[in-house]
Amino acid sequence: MTSSFNRRSWLTQSLAGAGLVGGALAAADEVPSKNVVAEPSRQVPVADTVDVLVCGGGPAGVSAAILAARTGATVRILEAHGCLGGIWTSGMLSYVMDARKPGLNAELVQRLAAMDAQRQHGPQHYVYDIEAMKYLLEELCGELNIRLQYHTRIVAVEKDADNRVRAVITESKSGRQAWRATVVIDTTGDGDVGALAGCEWEFGESKDCPCQPMSLMGVISASKEALQKFDRLNGSDTKDLFRQQIQKAGLDPSYAKPTLWYMGGNVAAVMMNHEYGVRPFDAAAVTEATINARRELYDITRHLRKLGGIWDGCTLVTTAEQIGVRDGRRLAGRYFVTVDDVREGARHADAVCRSEFSVDVHAATRKANEKSAYSSQGIKAKPFDIPLRALIARDVDGLMMAGRCISGDFFAHASYRVTGNAVAMGEAAGITAALAAQQSKLPHEVAWDDVAGVLHKARNTAG
Repeated sequence: MTSSFNRRSWLTQSLAGAGLVGGALAAADEVPSKNVVAEPSRQVPVADTVDVLVCGGGPAGVSAAILAARTGATVRILEAHGCLGGIWTSGMLSYVMDARKPGLNAELVQRLAAMDAQRQHGPQHYVYDIEAMKYLLEELCGELNIRLQYHTRIVAVEKDADNRVRAVITESKSGRQAWRATVVIDTTGDGDVGALAGCEWEFGESKDCPCQPMSLMGVISASKEALQKFDRLNGSDTKDLFRQQIQKAGLDPSYAKPTLWYMGGNVAAVMMNHEYGVRPFDAAAVTEATINARRELYDITRHLRKLGGIWDGCTLVTTAEQIGVRDGRRLAGRYFVTVDDVREGARHADAVCRSEFSVDVHAATRKANEKSAYSSQGIKAKPFDIPLRALIARDVDGLMMAGRCISGDFFAHASYRVTGNAVAMGEAAGITAALAAQQSKLPHEVAWDDVAGVLHKARNTAG
């Protein structure tokens, strides 16, 4: 029999997370003003109950789900788009950074290579076939009986009297549904679950929000000669040479370091666009940014084609369904990773991975981009540990996070945000969540030695 709970029982808590409790509750009980719609109280059906609920099926989320399932948990992924992989797939990133790590990182490289679907760029980075990645991630989840639901967005969180997350509420073509879990993992990238649950969060560099720009990825078709000549795998100088080609065609790209990754045949992935000052939780602004970005990619491709020669027949094959977000909410955890950790090469007893990527801050404005498209801001990074505590929410119980939305400051985030690290964080979050469910504990109550033992075994078995 389908179970349910009363909507009013979670309304106060979920609205509190969004900072809307007072006005919204008054509107539900009084005659609404012309600018407010009062939702009637209703019963929300519980669609599923699992040990571990993963919200967001990107690199961190799918990794968390796979490791939780391999640890023996029942697992479900809720994903807003129509495939697993997030920025890898619906975002068409095509390039994995800081991936020289054991475990699922190594397993993905091996399995993609067996499918003839990846090209190595040194030990740390590789280019992959986007459709092959979609297929592989779904196959991995299928092998483990991980339950999936696509085209579904988180809209609210239910907490109990002890401030523990007990369920999330979603909207989809199926209507409003509730999903119960022993542990919830926020891998939305933008910390959506944590924000709805009432967690404190930060965004951007400071209160006036200088934030990193967004980029819309695309795939172009052109002559093999052109694509191989400007392939990023030939060195960073190819970015400047590619920009010169775009300028020769009569345009100046919004990103001063346009990048091309040759994918084989006559196709390549391209990053030629930056959208500045956009908050990822402002749907109207993200919509405008996406439209502007797609227009720019189309115009650049059209102008390159007019150059003729090696660009004769150059075509924009497709653009990403999801614009690439660098900066989102960073949720407060039980440890806050800082720029001092980056400078000092911090070590932690509960380290889940080591970030070896430089501090990578993209220019916050178009004007600054002309001077320097990206920089380390003078921060000399040493390889540093990400502790498990940074993956456990501070302000609510039963919630973990992995990927971009973990607990850290702007500059530390500019290093650990890349997807090789997201995979490693997801592994640890998934294992910890599974153990918490098995031991009837909260994530922060699980002994690190228990997590470390399973994590070590997983990483030495998978790659």
